[in-house]
Amino acid sequence: MTERTQAPYARIAAELRGRIERGELRPGDRVPSTRAITQRWGVAMATASKALATLGQEGLVRAVPGVGTLVAARPATSLGRRPATAAEDDSAQRGRIVRAAVAIADAEGLTALTMRRLAAELGVSAMSLYRHVSTKEQLVALMADAAFGEHALPEWPPPHWRERLELSAALQWRLYRAHPWLAGAMNLNRPLLIPNGIRHIDWALAALAGLGLDDHTRMHAAVTLFGYVRGHAVDLEPESDAARTSGVSGQEWMRAQETRLAALVDGGAFPAFAEARADSALTPESLLQYGLTALLDGLALRITTPPN
Repeated sequence: MTERTQAPYARIAAELRGRIERGELRPGDRVPSTRAITQRWGVAMATASKALATLGQEGLVRAVPGVGTLVAARPATSLGRRPATAAEDDSAQRGRIVRAAVAIADAEGLTALTMRRLAAELGVSAMSLYRHVSTKEQLVALMADAAFGEHALPEWPPPHWRERLELSAALQWRLYRAHPWLAGAMNLNRPLLIPNGIRHIDWALAALAGLGLDDHTRMHAAVTLFGYVRGHAVDLEPESDAARTSGVSGQEWMRAQETRLAALVDGGAFPAFAEARADSALTPESLLQYGLTALLDGLALRITTPPN
């Protein structure tokens, strides 16, 4: 049957099949929805549905409730491409697993991430995940490393040590904001040995080189800075969870507590608090910046060699 005489659903299925076989649509990618197909090809919903059903019967796509229709995982040899080596395939599959895990944790928190849930999201068996990640702890470490790798430290750093440390702190805070679960996944007593996290420590150590500080001081300063930002960020996931489950943001919650707070402090039991409260507007960012300034001011007093 030529393309001209093919039924509309078959022509659509053939085009999407070709995109999958050429690697334009990779395993886990979304394929056009029925509505998108009707708009692009000018066909009825029934025709669009039949095209996707055809691809599903061939094992090329699978429907994921709440997500859409995704390209199914298939051996590389069946897609007309060079067969991947075992190492390449494992790396690709691990990357896909990590991306899906990060998406779940970002949307619902780290407690919602289980191997069973992740497997369901990927359309595979839970046991198959363990061929690429040995434990959930290893998965979380891979997720944290991927998160810290999203915003690279610049190749050419600012000239002053303080600017370098402020930039590193700002990038870390941005990552914790983007991934509220990330701070809770870190532990300075049993640190995750992840390259992209160690890179921030290495950056801080390099920023403090040549300033008359011994190695002990430099290492403690670098890790303290890392821990300081992380310590402020540990409240982000509980706040995200509370906002998601209650539908009330942190600012809305604080406004709702204003009457109760006024009753506590306006009676004169806490005079210093009442006086300072009138002129203070606390936010996570203002607290972070205030403490960071104080930390770097203290570190500056230890520097004995002026920077070049």
